[in-house]
Amino acid sequence: MLISLHSMKPENKIRKSVITRILSLNPSRQVYLMSLIIGLLSALAAVILKNTIHFTAQFVSGHLSSGAGYMFHFFAPVAGIIITFFFVKLVMKDNISHGISQILYAISKKKSYLKSRNIWAALIGSTITIGFGGSVGAEDPIVLTGSSIGSSLGRLFKMNYRQITLLTGCGAAGAIAGIFKAPVAGIVFTLEILMLDLTLSSIVPLLISSVTAATVTWFLMGDTVLLNFPVKEPFIVENVPWYIVLGIFTGLVSVWFTKMTLITEKFYNKINNQYTRLITGAVVTGLLVLSFPPFFGEGYTTINNLLNGDINSFQSLFSGIFHDRWLYLAVISGVMLLLKVFATSSTISAGGIGGIFAPSLFTGALTGYFVTLVIGRLFNIALPDSRFVLAGMAGVMSGVIHAPLTAIFLIAEITGGYNLLIPLIITSTVSFITARGFVKYSIYHIQLANRGELITHDKDKAVLVVMDWKKDIETDLMTVAPNARLRDLIGIITKSKRNIFPVVDEYGVLEGIVTLDDVREIMFNTELYDKVYVRDIMTIPSMYIDKSENMSTVMDAFSRTGAWNLPVLDKGIYVGIISKSRIFSTYRDMLIQQFSEE
Repeated sequence: MLISLHSMKPENKIRKSVITRILSLNPSRQVYLMSLIIGLLSALAAVILKNTIHFTAQFVSGHLSSGAGYMFHFFAPVAGIIITFFFVKLVMKDNISHGISQILYAISKKKSYLKSRNIWAALIGSTITIGFGGSVGAEDPIVLTGSSIGSSLGRLFKMNYRQITLLTGCGAAGAIAGIFKAPVAGIVFTLEILMLDLTLSSIVPLLISSVTAATVTWFLMGDTVLLNFPVKEPFIVENVPWYIVLGIFTGLVSVWFTKMTLITEKFYNKINNQYTRLITGAVVTGLLVLSFPPFFGEGYTTINNLLNGDINSFQSLFSGIFHDRWLYLAVISGVMLLLKVFATSSTISAGGIGGIFAPSLFTGALTGYFVTLVIGRLFNIALPDSRFVLAGMAGVMSGVIHAPLTAIFLIAEITGGYNLLIPLIITSTVSFITARGFVKYSIYHIQLANRGELITHDKDKAVLVVMDWKKDIETDLMTVAPNARLRDLIGIITKSKRNIFPVVDEYGVLEGIVTLDDVREIMFNTELYDKVYVRDIMTIPSMYIDKSENMSTVMDAFSRTGAWNLPVLDKGIYVGIISKSRIFSTYRDMLIQQFSEE
């Protein structure tokens, strides 16, 4: 039944008119307009998240701290993790943790499809977790929110994979720019972490989204930023060797942070019962926060205190056992920079929503402060604490997420400290090189890389990651039993349009392959029809491919064997044949359709 435009509701008319106008634009202008909208919405989401976390923390502190006393730092994070767990389980019914890793997986294996409900779910989940004191950061959830906005808008307007991926990146750039008021860092973060191509067609939308987000945040929040410490002192060239030392040390701390995160998450994943995992992780988090109150929440208050020289924030249950002030500060800062990773991993593994962005900055600040304490005592050198704290933040972030440019520009932008640029470059670069020597991939990329599902700047490799080779499996080949006679095989050949015949037993197990070339010389010798069996003339394939393998493994198999066709098995059972020619054809089509500039 046809519906008249006049019979439509006014809001539906407006929506249809807007969509029609946008669709009438050329593709480039569509992307530019979408990037502007995404930047606006990402900034609003960042502002909402920062305020909801702040007010939740104030509410929790006001209502729980008086009754719980010093045990507040235990009960609050535990309560937040439990509430978040049941929110995800009963309301979301889906996993929304590890936001940036989800984005990377969506880009590589799901055609940049991110669920629209991630937009609000990540905000609510992280607000509860962090507001109650969970030892995680809000950056991963807000990046997931921004990217989900970009992905949803791209799908709404029927854009192709390349365009949706770009809009997903615009959401990530807008989120970082919005939450830190750092547009350059937002752009660089997207290029380094999400690995988008640095082309004119990609950089302009990222610029639009980042600048829009930063501007909107400035308009709504004014000068209020997470970190506010303007650097005015000039760069002292004599401190360069110490920045190199700091870079090496932050690199080693980054390796510790990455490896301990993976080990801790692996430990919790071995706990099959989800409620046991919840209680274990929540209790561990609570005990760590109780022992070291600076672990409460994101940790930006402690970072600001370190920058301003307020070391009274270094409170712990062990304050009374140290009589030497220097020894106490050195031990506590050293212990906290090592243990922060366990508080973060336990929070996430138990069911909390958050990321490692802020914890890496927190660990970096402690590392920078620790280095100044040790160097000052050992060499009697008075180093500028605040500058080393900032450089330490950049160093650990660079080493953990393998994004030195993001670390450099983020710290420079949020502090207005471009005169700190040289120390930031030195520390971040040395840290990255050090960490890369021990851990090849960042904490965001390592699991995807191990599965061969990581998108890179190399278009050839990117296409291979995105390709789903299982769709190219040929299942229409006629099979033959190993005990079949030559007469039976000839009958199958006359009915088939293919020249390959898998030899499969009654259980579906592949025993070999027969090609037309194998029987060409005897197929017309009728005397052999009942004397020759298929098992006598079949050949064993040079290699099998399991259906669970990734595209890189498949291409490596073709390269090593030189074969044009290889059998595919699913847990030992024959499912079909994969052809090199078909893969090449699919590869060419994807390269043109999804990775071309136009």
